[in-house]
Amino acid sequence: MSDRDTTRRAMLLGASGTGLAAVLTACGGYGSSPSVDDDAPAGEAPPTGTAGADSGAGGGAPLAKTADIPKGGGKIFKDQKLVITQTSAGEFKAFSSICTHQGCPVGSVSDGTINCPCHGSKFSIEDGSVTGGPAPEPLPAKQIKVDGDSISLA
Repeated sequence: MSDRDTTRRAMLLGASGTGLAAVLTACGGYGSSPSVDDDAPAGEAPPTGTAGADSGAGGGAPLAKTADIPKGGGKIFKDQKLVITQTSAGEFKAFSSICTHQGCPVGSVSDGTINCPCHGSKFSIEDGSVTGGPAPEPLPAKQIKVDGDSISLA
């Protein structure tokens, strides 16, 4: 084998590796929502005094304060794969934050719906039912406990 063959082979391998890296990078963002903060509603800093990702995973540990969940809206907890809503004053509900269409994480809660950025599915903040988009099933309900001003997994 000549040096020219080795150089050509190295060049082809390098070029195909670069192409593969570009394809993987492009696919790596599917289903993610870079504008969604782990614990904060859009446009707000994470509230102080709320439990972090580690403390909410064990069940019973506080996830949030009731004041952190806006009335008529909600908050997404990516690490717990959970969304908590406040349907009316003092009435809190919780649902899986994973869309039932293709498993994307939901990205926002606004105008009475939990919204998936991947394909436009929308779910009711009151019962998780599908209100729009291709999702075939409602978001599964999750059990939470409100104790005073703290919300935790039941």
